[in-house]
Amino acid sequence: MEKIFKLKENGTTFQREIFAGLTTFLTMAYILAVNPGMLSATGMPWGGVFTATVIASAIATIMMAFAANLPVALAPGMGLNAFFAFTVVLGMGYSWQLALTAVFFEGILFVILSLFNVREAIIKAIPTNLKKAVAVGIGLFIALIGFANSGIIVNDAGTVIGLGDLSAGSSSFLALIGLVIIAVLYVLKIPGSILIGIILTTIIGIPLKITTISEGWSLFSLPAAPLFFQFDFSAASIFSFPFFTVFFTFLFVDIFDTIGTLVGVTTQAGLIGKDGSIPRVKQALLSDAVGTVAGAVLGTSTVTSYVESAAGVSAGGRTGLTSLTTGILFLLALFLSPLFLLIPSAATAPALIFVGFLMMQPVVNIDFSDPTEGIPAFLAIVMMPFAYSIAEGIVYGILAYVILKAANRRFKDITIITWVLFAIFIVRFFMH
Repeated sequence: MEKIFKLKENGTTFQREIFAGLTTFLTMAYILAVNPGMLSATGMPWGGVFTATVIASAIATIMMAFAANLPVALAPGMGLNAFFAFTVVLGMGYSWQLALTAVFFEGILFVILSLFNVREAIIKAIPTNLKKAVAVGIGLFIALIGFANSGIIVNDAGTVIGLGDLSAGSSSFLALIGLVIIAVLYVLKIPGSILIGIILTTIIGIPLKITTISEGWSLFSLPAAPLFFQFDFSAASIFSFPFFTVFFTFLFVDIFDTIGTLVGVTTQAGLIGKDGSIPRVKQALLSDAVGTVAGAVLGTSTVTSYVESAAGVSAGGRTGLTSLTTGILFLLALFLSPLFLLIPSAATAPALIFVGFLMMQPVVNIDFSDPTEGIPAFLAIVMMPFAYSIAEGIVYGILAYVILKAANRRFKDITIITWVLFAIFIVRFFMH
């Protein structure tokens, strides 16, 4: 393990990496219930999507472990699965087979872009202050996901968002208890505070009937068959403009969600270089691309790097051994799904909220005294939670950066690739 993952070089231990991998898995295990639930609304069989979700996540995460040696886990992306189900299929009227075809083509193009370093060049084109802002924005985004999943924050017609039901015994109340547990354990410097918090919150949820154990509950279950090669290659469908719009949306969101996540998680782990470079980024991006292709072949929506990986990083994860642990747990989930699905969102939500706090640290190193740097950073930070999209945060950050630098005649600060991204983002506005 030392030779493969270079544990000492990265200042970590075998035990810490295993603990971190378990933490990451438990924090993102909700996708094993959420993704099949979403995609089954299109008519896809729940069991087949569950199996596809597990296997695709395991393939991509284990590839990330060995190829990139980074503590980043992958799974079908939230937001992208909602777009797949509710916009492409239920909204636009396409079949789920055609939606999978769009994901498959997107994944193939991702592999090509990764092999030719196009995506790596995009990462390098993001200015240093914006990279730091991305990490902070992701922290706020993760915290918002946690607040929303727990019901602490709800959709409010009068004020856009508002406080949910915080009465004793509610799911949101349990999440607050979990947040207190994690914070206290962290302050007391107890190792594995996030993981311990998830476990204790799950146990506390049993008498509150939030952690539910159904009658006839069994620890083991056999997986259903995945949906192999369920594509629609009919020319009338794939050569239409609406199909191109769907394909482009998958492509755009996945590129910048992945880039943002990799920047944020590696920054949080202290792995990012002084020049803002991410170690073995080409292999990391290729893992993401291969995961998307595998997911489409097996029958699930776009696989992408998960912001919840920051929970494992906060637990001490620094190498691919963290990812390997998470990937193996995904495979175990094929047969132990009843056990893993016991963990309520009220138990994982506090972990996400606390990780949001931990990811705020780079904000002190952002140069807000220079408005051409500070304003783009601010927009990148706030647009991620407010637009509920990592990609949109990067878009508004880049647009503001180029406009303000150009207005101030500081053209040397704008690279050619940054100009290209600016042009693409402008064109995208007219395509909506």
